[in-house]
Amino acid sequence: MEKSAKIYVAGHRGMVGSAIVRELKKQGYTNIITRTHSELDLCNQCEVERFFEEEKPEYVFLAAAKVGGIIANQEALADFMYDNMMLEMNVIHSAWKNGCKKLEFLGSSCIYPKMAPQPMKESCLLTSALEPTNEAYALAKISGLKYCEYLNRQYGTDFISVMPTNLYGPHDNYHPTHSHVLPALIRRFHEAKENKLSSVTCWGDGTPLREFLYVDDLANLCVFLMNHYSGNETVNAGTGKEISIKELTELVAKVIGYEGEILWDTSKPNGTPRKLLDVSKATKLGWTYQTELEDGIRLAYHDFLNNPMRAER
Repeated sequence: MEKSAKIYVAGHRGMVGSAIVRELKKQGYTNIITRTHSELDLCNQCEVERFFEEEKPEYVFLAAAKVGGIIANQEALADFMYDNMMLEMNVIHSAWKNGCKKLEFLGSSCIYPKMAPQPMKESCLLTSALEPTNEAYALAKISGLKYCEYLNRQYGTDFISVMPTNLYGPHDNYHPTHSHVLPALIRRFHEAKENKLSSVTCWGDGTPLREFLYVDDLANLCVFLMNHYSGNETVNAGTGKEISIKELTELVAKVIGYEGEILWDTSKPNGTPRKLLDVSKATKLGWTYQTELEDGIRLAYHDFLNNPMRAER
């Protein structure tokens, strides 16, 4: 990408989109365009088509999505599928129609089968059943990456996709029930410390294994891939390291300074037993993550403390 190229970041107010904007500015890109939801409803096909016809962005980072944790996914299956499929199809289709040089689609590691061999390679996509608790979201993301692939094959576009592992960092969602595991733990242990609670109860039994990537590291990879990768197969984005949810809760408690007891509610779901990405493709391309988990949690906690509106919602 030329430093003056017109770059559209869809979802620039979200955790991933805002990190991509920060990274682009850090690297000297000067022509970044964004739109808020009130300015452009990505689920509205006519609005999206009009935007692309008027602006003609040369490059697109598609980071916009409707996201949430286990509860949110279970309560709003239809909403998660509809909103995500509509917005991604509208953006990808309009980018193709208006001659976009390159588009990068941001997905999620939940696209891979629940019982996929670990660590999960990009090639394991669609080889067996998905995790039921986030199936609707996963199907929408699979549709997006496949549409990019099909446009490449049929029309010769240069549309790529990136599948991040569990993300965390600045501008995360700290909702008490609708957030992902790490920001939810940050809020829970912070409130327990503030209220001097003797114990904190967490979901499941703590045995599932998860991988976490600091969002600014993902943004760095996204810009890297836009400049150095073309291909139909997606690229995994992660650290290649995993940690049990039990160890994660202990690490979050340590960072926050909570010294009470951690209890487990085994009546609540664990989710996928293990989810680790094979990141050898990104490594071979010349990229690796920079932020270790404990350092990243400290940065995320600082963000939580300094964003009271986010902490309250």
